[in-house]
Amino acid sequence: MKGIIGAISGDVIGSVYENRPIKTKDFDLFSYYSRFTDDTVMTLAIARWLFEDKTSKDVLIKNLKYFGNRYPNAGYGPRFYDWLGQESPEPYGSWANGSAMRVSPCAWVADSLEEAQDLARTSAIVTHNHPDGVTGALATSDAIYLSRIGAGKDEIRDHVELRYGYDLSVTLDEIRPSYEFDISCKGSVPESIICFLEADDFEDTIRNAVSLGGDADTQAAIAGSIASAYWDVPDDIYDETIDCLDHFLLGVFMDFEDRFM
Repeated sequence: MKGIIGAISGDVIGSVYENRPIKTKDFDLFSYYSRFTDDTVMTLAIARWLFEDKTSKDVLIKNLKYFGNRYPNAGYGPRFYDWLGQESPEPYGSWANGSAMRVSPCAWVADSLEEAQDLARTSAIVTHNHPDGVTGALATSDAIYLSRIGAGKDEIRDHVELRYGYDLSVTLDEIRPSYEFDISCKGSVPESIICFLEADDFEDTIRNAVSLGGDADTQAAIAGSIASAYWDVPDDIYDETIDCLDHFLLGVFMDFEDRFM
């Protein structure tokens, strides 16, 4: 299975380790405490926007607000939480990785790289209109789209480095020892992409992301969203992830799958 399940799986698996950082790839993928967080909620809000009207920024904002307020305890940052409460919310210059964690549906709906970029940019700028926030969404979406159409890892690496200025030459072994929790796009998206580039399969990608000991659920969501365009998500991971969704979110996910996958 390919698709936005990669972002959701990464979020659910990483949720246990967001506030309990680890520096090893040897851990249980799922536990009693595994749950969906804001990464999943916002990914599915983007999916619903694209399903309803991908040309409308108003529909995008409506869905982000609806999903966010339906799940007020999903783990949003304070500025986004304030945004959810505004009658006519305006972007607030965020450079954080929320723009990248939720972008994956854009790359699956698009019929070209240019369309994926347009959708990703729109999905970001209603909140994360800082250049770093937009870049994080674009780099992630590009990597997903290129993986989806069969590009190799070297092509993906070269494209992201050249277009977005990320240094993807550093290894995880070099990053991991001193890496700390970082919610900025600049300080978490390149590392998440490297987690995919160094991986052998989908599960290895998620283990790489969690093992950095950073913003585990979001980095696993970002890395997983790319990996699930490059490899299939194993059936057991898919099933465990789906079991963590409630009826409403599962319905949105299945609607998106039926329409676009």
